[in-house]
Formats: sequence, structure tokens, C-alpha cells
Amino acid sequence: MGNIATSVEAQIRILKERGLLIENNQKAVENLLDIGYYRLGFYFYYFQNPLTHNFEENVRLDDIIDLYYFDFDIKMLLLRYIYRIEVHFRTQLVYHTSNLYSTNNVWYNDPKIVNNDILKEFNNIYYNLKTNNNTLVKHHTKYPGDAFAPAWKVFEFFTFGQTFKFFSNLKNVELKKKIAGVYGFRDVSLLNNYFISIINIRNICSHNAVLYDFNQPVGIKRIPNLKYRFKTSNTTNLNASIRLLLYLLSKVSHNRADELERDLKAEFEKGKSKILVNRIIKSKIKFDL
Repeated sequence: MGNIATSVEAQIRILKERGLLIENNQKAVENLLDIGYYRLGFYFYYFQNPLTHNFEENVRLDDIIDLYYFDFDIKMLLLRYIYRIEVHFRTQLVYHTSNLYSTNNVWYNDPKIVNNDILKEFNNIYYNLKTNNNTLVKHHTKYPGDAFAPAWKVFEFFTFGQTFKFFSNLKNVELKKKIAGVYGFRDVSLLNNYFISIINIRNICSHNAVLYDFNQPVGIKRIPNLKYRFKTSNTTNLNASIRLLLYLLSKVSHNRADELERDLKAEFEKGKSKILVNRIIKSKIKFDL
């Protein structure tokens, strides 16, 4: 799609001229008005000549739609379980840090406890929360003398990324080791690598970007569990991220990890019955559970 808006009828004409098979114009109009030509373009990509944008032979719009919904369903499934890990990690950070500094319920704003760099960023975040978040508005109305609310209230409204950034900026190395130990890690750098990878996947899923061809910018470190360990040398593709998610989830709840694995297998099995989805599973995701 260029710089000039086009009607859905013109979009269909362009797609047909480029060789995409559209068997039902009325359904095509519905799909394009529902999902959008631009968003679907991310799913056209692997089936087009990058220079001419012409489609491979026998590629149907229905096949592209199947891929779009497969990708969407996997994102929604992963997001549900990533949230479980997010809540657990937030709880560990707030619980262990708040108990260590039990006389300071606003430790997150103390330069003796966290690095100065994050405090500069935090001031803007907190101002927005203080003025727009009902829970914190009520707190400051009830306690007008408080410059900040207790950590256990504030962190409930931080994103996964913001929560992890506070963990990363803790000055107490032993405290970080203790939190990493909750997940069975002696090495904090292992937790850092794993959680950054999960946050990357979480951001793709929550912002509804394309998931199936996502590659981690940094390879995921070796998983210390035979059940979830990588079977190939690819440590950046979606399959590697799925294996990591299952491993971390098993640290929170074995039942939830088993549940996610079962649901993923069912979704991928359904996907294999679709022509283009099956191709993407084999060539890009390389799902091997």
C-alpha cells in the first residue's frame, strides 16, 4: 500500500493483478475492512516477490487469512500464560525487597537501593499514575502527606518491562540472587537473559505484531531442563521462545505448563491442516514439541 489511500475495491484489484487468488469478492471486502490491507501485508510478505510484489502461484487470500488467525490465536494463548509469569515475578520482587527494607515502603524511590538512572525515568511514570490511576489517586487523597504510595500498590500498575527494569537496577546483588534463586538460578545473568526474552515475546503479543517470524535479538541461553531444552542450534526463533516460556512457567506451576503445552500442540496440529500455515510452521517456526 503506497502513500495514497485506496478503496477496498481498488485493493482487491491490485491483489488480483499481483496474482493473489480471490475466490469470493464479498468475503474479501469483509476481511479487508475487518483486518486491514496494511496489516495483512505483513502476512503477504513471504509469498511475494520482494521486488515486484507479485504472489507465488496458487496462493489464495483465504490461505493468508488462515495464517493471520493462526498467528493471532498463538499470540493470545501465549499472552495469557506470560501474564502468569509476569504476576509471579512482580510478586517476588515486591515481597523480597519490601521485607528486606521493611522500614522503607517506598524503597523503589531510594537512590541507596536503586540506581539513579531509573529514578529519573520513574518520576514521569509515577506522575502519570498519581494523576490518572484510581487506586493511587485514592491513596494520595487519603494520605496527602505521602510523596509516594507503598511499593505493593505501585508495582501493580507497572508493565512487565518496567518491573524488570527495577529489578535490574537494584543495587543489592545478594537480593537479586535471592530472587533469581526462586526460579532455581544461581546466576542472575541467566534470569536476565530469560526474562528479557519473555518480555520481548510479550511485547509482540500485546501489541499485535507478527509473531511467527519473530527472532530474539540475542540468543536464549541453554535451558537447564531436558524436557524443554532446545533440540536444534536455533536459539532465537519462536520455537525457542516457546520452549523457554514453558520452562519458566513450570517454575511457577507445573499444571499451567502442561496445560499450555497441550493447548499449543492442539493449535499447531490444526495449523498443519492449512497449506500456508503448515509451510510457515515448518520453515519459520520449526515447532518441535
